Amino acid sequence: MEEEITGLRARIAQMHPVRAVGRVQSVDGTTIWVRGLAEVACIGDRLRLLHGPNVLGGEVLRIRDDLVAMLPDEVAEGVSRGDRVALLGPPTLAPCDSWIGRVIDAYGRPLDGAPLGPGQKQRPFRASPPPAAARRRLGPRLGTGLAVFDTLLPIAQGQRIGLFAGSGVGKSRLLAQLAQGVEADVVVLALVGERGREVLDFVTQVLGPEGMARSVVVAATSDRSPLERRRCPLAAMTIAEHFRDQGKHVLYLADSITRFAEAHREVAIASGELPALRGHPPSVAHQIMRLAERAGSGTSETGDITAVFSVLVAGSDMEEPIADILRGVLDGHVVLDRQIAERGRFPAIDLLRSVSRSLPEAANERENALIQDVRRLLGAYARSETMIRAGLYREGEDSVLDQAMRIWSELDAFLAEPSPGGPENAFQRLELLLRRASATRRQQPTRARPNRVQAR
Repeated sequence: MEEEITGLRARIAQMHPVRAVGRVQSVDGTTIWVRGLAEVACIGDRLRLLHGPNVLGGEVLRIRDDLVAMLPDEVAEGVSRGDRVALLGPPTLAPCDSWIGRVIDAYGRPLDGAPLGPGQKQRPFRASPPPAAARRRLGPRLGTGLAVFDTLLPIAQGQRIGLFAGSGVGKSRLLAQLAQGVEADVVVLALVGERGREVLDFVTQVLGPEGMARSVVVAATSDRSPLERRRCPLAAMTIAEHFRDQGKHVLYLADSITRFAEAHREVAIASGELPALRGHPPSVAHQIMRLAERAGSGTSETGDITAVFSVLVAGSDMEEPIADILRGVLDGHVVLDRQIAERGRFPAIDLLRSVSRSLPEAANERENALIQDVRRLLGAYARSETMIRAGLYREGEDSVLDQAMRIWSELDAFLAEPSPGGPENAFQRLELLLRRASATRRQQPTRARPNRVQAR
């Protein structure tokens, strides 16, 4: 309560009784041109347009001669020449510890109906990442509650991974499982472009009271303006940095970076930038990289932000621009496969296409050997699966493939198992599976091959 009162006093102290005011010169499509503010406005500043009893927010996109281009938050219906436009200055956010358990929008306003107090410190939406030379290395391996991440795809403290998936393959469900199971002090979720019904279902049903007890949810639904949808993951990262600077370990989940990029495309095109990367403007790469770099390991005086960025890939195209950009700057990527989801295994992770760059440091020598054995067996089965299902392979021709065939169903089930006992117990179960498969191979008698005499 004391922090909220202090934050409210700080906000009152920052209020300006006098603001610069301009007038609407013209309306060009979705852009409103304002005269009288060109000498004092900066790119990115917030604006407030007053049209009778209605108030319309917006942002400065361009400054040309004596005119300022404003992109409004809503449809510019009813706006007329001469309407007053006030300059509010750069947007900021004042996160507070009391925001845990709350659902807010990209500007820090409550969406769950209860009042929301500001924190003591105003933070910019686009903060700089920690200095590269001062950052710590990745921390210890984290327990996640899922066997596949506790063993074969470890997540280390301060790691940033990408979750690449098409629609309807269990992406949101997996994010909720990570939000509930990953070892962290605070969880911050950014829901970008979701349907309003899905936000409520995610908070009440998927995440539940247990997950919300340590979470802050920042949501910008699909009906919101591109400015707000673009600002949603930035606001969530600003909140995560607030808790990180207190020395806490924060889990940051963004769903999805694809919708963030699409919102940025709308804003960039309105500002005059031309599309280049399959319809995306060139600046989208910098926007994604800058957001990703703000997460990760902190300095010696702060905590860490472990981040999971989801990417919606159409048709499982891993080479599309957004997926390609994000995959190149992260510390690992997890691919969800539709065919695996269709046969009922969740999470539908394609292990052979997924990589955790926290290895080999995140595991010891024995664990790394187990991971290599599992990948070798699954790879052997994947390369010969068509031949096996067609009945063209005879057991005994390849010892590695024989072992892969015997263990494949158990390994596939293992990838969907929970991990209540943590990584150590998960590795013990995995080692037991491999030992049983190896023992079965030794017990089976070797069938003598018939002599083949070439006919003359």
